[in-house]
Amino acid sequence: MEGLEGTIGVEDDWLDWLDGDGFDGAGATAAAQELAAENDSTVQGGAQPTTVGGLPGFRVAVETNFTVGDSIIPGTETKHAKADATAVIESRCDFDLDADPTEPVTLDCNGEPVEIDPEDFDLDDLPDASVLFSVHLAE
Repeated sequence: MEGLEGTIGVEDDWLDWLDGDGFDGAGATAAAQELAAENDSTVQGGAQPTTVGGLPGFRVAVETNFTVGDSIIPGTETKHAKADATAVIESRCDFDLDADPTEPVTLDCNGEPVEIDPEDFDLDDLPDASVLFSVHLAE
């Protein structure tokens, strides 16, 4: 889970992390840059944190690396297309809200049990991020 190293610790209430507390834009910016590059475009300014419907998210603006080209609208031939989008992150996991973050806990991630023991925690033991979170466009 790229960008999460150092964000989870026994001394922290890491269960809040499952609700999106403490996410930064580094991973979102990297993912947006990769997708933009696949579409011959460039991210403008990086991912900006936001909240949509109480869920954490990131807003990204992009611009094409190519011009609009021939068009029926005069004067647009040298213009670059611009767009922005907001992606929200939603936990797929349910857990006891009163759970002690210093004790082992079992998460129910859409029916898939995920056991986490903070005393014997290794980031590589976590399942793929797609098991823990869903990301979808909101705007």
